Amino acid sequence: MSAAPEPLHSIRVPGRRRTFFTELMRDLKINRYIYLMVLPAVIYYAVFHYFPMYGVQIAFKDYFPARGMLNSPWVGFKHFQDFFNSFYFWRLVRNTLLLSFYDLIFAFTAPIVLALLLNELRTIWFKRVVQTVTYLPYFISIVVVAGMMVDFLARDGLINNVLVMFGFEKLAYLVEPGWFRTIFIGSGIWQNVGWGSIIYLATIANIDPSLYEAAKVDGANRWKQTVHITIPGMLPTIIILLILQIGNIMSVNTDKILLLYNTSTYETADVIGSYVYRKGLLQADFSYSTAIGLFNSVINFGLLIAANSFSKRLTDTKLW
Repeated sequence: MSAAPEPLHSIRVPGRRRTFFTELMRDLKINRYIYLMVLPAVIYYAVFHYFPMYGVQIAFKDYFPARGMLNSPWVGFKHFQDFFNSFYFWRLVRNTLLLSFYDLIFAFTAPIVLALLLNELRTIWFKRVVQTVTYLPYFISIVVVAGMMVDFLARDGLINNVLVMFGFEKLAYLVEPGWFRTIFIGSGIWQNVGWGSIIYLATIANIDPSLYEAAKVDGANRWKQTVHITIPGMLPTIIILLILQIGNIMSVNTDKILLLYNTSTYETADVIGSYVYRKGLLQADFSYSTAIGLFNSVINFGLLIAANSFSKRLTDTKLW
């Protein structure tokens, strides 16, 4: 009795054995245009993000530009210890965490609230006007925004002139430490709330309309539809963005702080990023500033891992 013939797809042709390299070259040939589109982003991250990681070693050295990175002597964790024992350590950490916390509470939730409000508008032209007005500030340069804040909040600026008309006294807001966080967070909400609401509006648009129709049949009003359908539909997107936000909790908008703060507001405005700028660029203490930056990055990375793990345990939404 003869054996059954071997299927054609299982017959190996001599000399045509596929390897990882041949599969890779085949994939590159088929998807060459897609890889060409991705190539600029890969080069950008390789040059400006991955290659500079080689310089992290100067955080553990007493770096001198004249000696070079390799010939500078190792000092171990000396710069980290100097930073932890510094007079400014707790002030910098406190200011960084407070600004990030306020940003998380107010600036992160503002686009969600705006998206929910815009979703309830039924007058199309009014909805488009509101969207346009709230989107436009995002395209203004941060330098221009800071300049506007300086002019408007000056002692002889627009805001003080208006307040004087109602019997208030003039106040130089940008030299008052107690006002800095309010100005920083408030201007950030004004600039980013419209743009940040776009992703939430897109999420709402993808919610199944039959859910709203079923809720109407059951007698649910607009508020109950929002609470039981719209917000749960937005929740996966909110969680993903929240995880990313927590992963950057130690990285405040340093550029904006440098444009707005001054020596009078260091008490509430000076953060780790601005301190690194002064020590690293203005005072040329490269090793010390690199150690501080590495400390900041490690904390952010740890918070990102913790937030993702916490979300994975409580929900099915996670980054990885």
